[in-house]
Amino acid sequence: MHRLGSPAAVGAPAACRRRSGDRSDATRTRGAPLYTNPPTSEAPPPPGKDGSDGADRRVLLAVIGGAHGIRGECRVKSFTDEPEALGRYGPLFDEKGNRYTVKSARPQKSVLLVRFAEVGDRTAAERLNGTELFVDRSVLPETGDADEFYLDDLIGLSAISVSGEAIGRVVAVHNFGAGDILEIAPEAGPTVMIPFSEAAVPEIDVEAATITVEPVAAGLEASGDEDDAPAETTEEEDIR
Repeated sequence: MHRLGSPAAVGAPAACRRRSGDRSDATRTRGAPLYTNPPTSEAPPPPGKDGSDGADRRVLLAVIGGAHGIRGECRVKSFTDEPEALGRYGPLFDEKGNRYTVKSARPQKSVLLVRFAEVGDRTAAERLNGTELFVDRSVLPETGDADEFYLDDLIGLSAISVSGEAIGRVVAVHNFGAGDILEIAPEAGPTVMIPFSEAAVPEIDVEAATITVEPVAAGLEASGDEDDAPAETTEEEDIR
């Protein structure tokens, strides 16, 4: 399980853009571009129930919070680029495969107030507190940009160096304000963080499930220039 144009543009889960060498490009790209054709309205089987890729096909779109009012509305945290686009992918499903059809959604501060067809009153809404909602990856549009990826597509990829050595596996994507950072878990030892830039990650092959990492640009190794630099001497050593 992964935590990822017509006038009616489709909002998509968070995406990230690989940065170029200019640090001014270190900005997070939210969502995918506009598409001429929205995703199909025909609902796929519940995520993980189609017998193909199992639960790994699930993409988290939202989490239900508390109930709102007495008519069964739910407070929902949406992870789509456009929060109101939560219902544009067809029905959502929880981990047990239960279906949730969005009848209406309206923003309120940092959350959505959502009415699901399957939730009839406040009591039912209260029972859903903390429920995660998913869609199958197949219903999401492609980004249409060679340097833009859904976060979910990066998680799980094997990281190898430009010389072919195994580094580890991508376990998370972070952003602390200066651009996206990949967290990589080696076979042993603590995880490492590398910038998601063209210099540090020159190649990405989602189909092969690999990323190629340049260790020096990624900060995993010292550059040859640093190794060859003469050692600094103290004033006392110069006098001697």
